[in-house]
Amino acid sequence: MRRTPFNDGWTVGAKANSFAELIAGAGSAPLRVTLPHDAMIATERSPAGHGATAYFPSGNWEYKKSFEVSPDDTGSAVYLEFDGVYRDALVRVNDAVVAHRPGGYSDFTVQVDHLLRFGEPNEVKVEARAHDDSRWYSGAGIYRSVWLLQAGRVHLVPGGLWLATPEIDDDVAMVAVSAEVRNQSVATSNAVLRVEILAADGGCVAATEAPVTTVPGDVLTARQRLSVPAPHRWGPDDPYLYTCRASLREGHLVVDEESTTFGIRTLTADPRRGLRINGEPVLLRGACVHHDNGLLGAATIDRAEERRIEFLKQAGFNAIRSAHNPLSKPMLATCDRLGMLVMDETFDMWTQPKSEHDYALRFPDWWEADVEAMVRKDFNHPSVILYSIGNEIPEAGTPIGARVGRALAEKIRSLDTTRLVTEAISGLLVGGAELFAQLAESRQRAVQDPDEEPGVNTAMTQIADRLNDLMTAPVVAENSAETASYLDVVGYNYMESRFAMDGELYPNRVIVGSETHPAAIDTGWAAVRRHAHVIGDFTWTGWDYLGEAGIGRTVYGQPDSTPGIQSFLGEYPWRTAWCGDIDITGHRRPQSYYREIVFGLRSDPYLAVQRPEHHGEVGTGTPWSWSDVVSSWSWAGHEGVPVTVEVYADADEVELFVNGRSVGRQTSGAAQHYRSAFEATYEPGLLEAVARRDGTERGRTAIRSAKEELVLAADLDRPVIAAHPGDLAFVTLSLVDGDGTPHVVRDRRIDVQVDGPGVLQALGSANPATEEGFTGTSCTTFDGRALAIVRPTGEGRIMLRATSEGCEPQRIVIDARS
Repeated sequence: MRRTPFNDGWTVGAKANSFAELIAGAGSAPLRVTLPHDAMIATERSPAGHGATAYFPSGNWEYKKSFEVSPDDTGSAVYLEFDGVYRDALVRVNDAVVAHRPGGYSDFTVQVDHLLRFGEPNEVKVEARAHDDSRWYSGAGIYRSVWLLQAGRVHLVPGGLWLATPEIDDDVAMVAVSAEVRNQSVATSNAVLRVEILAADGGCVAATEAPVTTVPGDVLTARQRLSVPAPHRWGPDDPYLYTCRASLREGHLVVDEESTTFGIRTLTADPRRGLRINGEPVLLRGACVHHDNGLLGAATIDRAEERRIEFLKQAGFNAIRSAHNPLSKPMLATCDRLGMLVMDETFDMWTQPKSEHDYALRFPDWWEADVEAMVRKDFNHPSVILYSIGNEIPEAGTPIGARVGRALAEKIRSLDTTRLVTEAISGLLVGGAELFAQLAESRQRAVQDPDEEPGVNTAMTQIADRLNDLMTAPVVAENSAETASYLDVVGYNYMESRFAMDGELYPNRVIVGSETHPAAIDTGWAAVRRHAHVIGDFTWTGWDYLGEAGIGRTVYGQPDSTPGIQSFLGEYPWRTAWCGDIDITGHRRPQSYYREIVFGLRSDPYLAVQRPEHHGEVGTGTPWSWSDVVSSWSWAGHEGVPVTVEVYADADEVELFVNGRSVGRQTSGAAQHYRSAFEATYEPGLLEAVARRDGTERGRTAIRSAKEELVLAADLDRPVIAAHPGDLAFVTLSLVDGDGTPHVVRDRRIDVQVDGPGVLQALGSANPATEEGFTGTSCTTFDGRALAIVRPTGEGRIMLRATSEGCEPQRIVIDARS
């Protein structure tokens, strides 16, 4: 199958219905774009919008592209493959409808050769819409890649090459290969299918071939088994990949060829030995991730997906959960290559809507097709170990819901018996009205309690604690019993209080913490390590995201809108959730280093300083909040002001020093939740923490105040990038002193200009609450940082120039090569 990128040469514009366009000329002038493209990210946010979707507006959009297929290809099979269109995609080729796909996260392929004019111009149109149909920022349009596929009339079906490894030992691995063959010719085909297994260095380690006879109209599955000697197994610490190449030959002519990478590994889970890969125990250090790429919106550009996995891996995670929709193909490929384990999730809703116009309206007619698409996409990826059939499904605690869930689970098993099936269960939802009534009572008490202790862990955090207590209620176990019975691994959302008790109540149950509060990692991870039947923890979230605006914020003084307690979403102009370990620019927040310490991956302590301008104020947070801290000792204008310094450490005690003088010592480690807080007075210089165990220094960390001078720094992630639109250059712009020490209180505007064969794809900061967008040529730094993203348009030298008042301009050269 000849696979050609189909991402160039598109236009997009606002779409009105055809009648309105004819009568009133509705719609908008088309804009030339390169896919993947998010049509929503450039629209104007408004307080009239919804915080769930970051106050972006809904809309309809139409994409168009003219293309030609060579007259030499007349008679060939031609397909269009869409990796994802949000949402309710309607595809026309030469004005004939060829596909409709309501789900916004599934890939789909449609054959179009019967509508083409070979050697003449053709036109493809794709309509997409987004209307109050998501609980987070969905983006809109053709936000994933499109491909043009071409082959002869006898060919391998796109996506029809599947590989499994049913038998593996140290001497040999049996690789079971199945390939779908389609005959659309007018004659019987006596083809030969050859399958080769290639090692990572390209050498052939196994090969076989067999005849495949098809008659016109056939679509059949050809199966072959190959033995790979001394198999090199794939694992999270050694992600070794083989390649399978399948070729279909008629006589001496190769009529079609497909290839895919795969890994050889075993996967088991039981309540006594937990999760094992290749027989070795693995604890899932997991991060939930949404699909958006921050400044890029929903655009699934390959390098952005790759970069996220690289950064998450570096931060100590070994697993991700795709919340709450199937993962993209580029991200899966990166997970395979880097050894990141994957829980891929199907749906956020089944038959009961969570938003006014969401997928629940389409679920009865489309769930099977979308499950099939996810499994087909995932099957050859060794990184995928868990399929989740849903997230916090409201009807999961009912007999009708269990019936739907069972159908989903069995559908997956009919397609793939090599992975484990799970579901992310909300105890509050399955507990129903009884638990909601108790939670409402707790909320009211939290609001009215005059003795409530001030601080960031107030109000909603008290309710979170109460919620965890409520999860031990018998009604949770009773109503989730049938759901748990058809799962291989039972996902618990915010139900850590059930980990130990359910190990005793259900001795055959394997559990995963499918969603947990960021501040709960110390107790949650201790439970994972203590209980073999609990195989991991997935925090909400690993990477900050657009939408669910402000669920992790801290508010000082009077909480917004609701007297005495903070509302769930932040008011406009909040735009990100502000609960990720890593912010939308890729910068690790203090909670990320805290998590690394809890995981046992970092021996040095970590320093974080509460913002001095709020010292002494009452801060109100949510269960997804972290302390309002920055790892900085540069607080110009706050000299002599009291500050609170937090030290995170896995040690018996920590000691804090300001300019060499001891501020004091405090106990630390697990008993103190790995956190100590010191009261100090800000004075420029050196802030240092020393961690000790058994009286011996275990590690130390120091942060220094920035000097008065202000320098604009520009750091390029890679000097050489590929000259195609799937690659990107990320340029971090920061305000520092001459030694490179960051300034965090001197934010200012930065202007960026890009010349040469590239465009400024996005520019912005991690500021969670600002009216600034991401598609302009200027932005204001946040905590001294911003990010510019450059996309190549051809081969050559791309020049980026960044300027800011009072600073020397910075010039960056990016070399784009073919």
